[in-house]
Amino acid sequence: EIAEFTGEFLSAARQCFQLIDKDHGGSLSKQEIVDAVRSDQTVIRFLTTCGEDNLTFLLHPPRLQKALEILDTDKSGEVDIDEWEEAINRGLAKRLQQMSEERARAARAAAAEDEEFSAEF
Repeated sequence: EIAEFTGEFLSAARQCFQLIDKDHGGSLSKQEIVDAVRSDQTVIRFLTTCGEDNLTFLLHPPRLQKALEILDTDKSGEVDIDEWEEAINRGLAKRLQQMSEERARAARAAAAEDEEFSAEF
């Protein structure tokens, strides 16, 4: 389950980068990002659920510039593939942690139900 989710997540992240990178220059300009978050539903959907706050903030005009400054670690003025992948890996780690916590909650709930069921006999 984790390996499948990870593969799908990373594939979606790569697709998202390619959808934003309209000039195929290998980096994302502010204008490319603004254009994508205005109109590309695939990009919007991914950024909404990716788990990395600064990537999600690209969807919010008041936070866009600050998010870009944080993502652009080499201060080139654009987000390159390495910077994108750093952010994606942070988001992936957060999403995997959420999945782990959810599985633990489900296991505790199932154990409590089993205990309750056993107590009835």
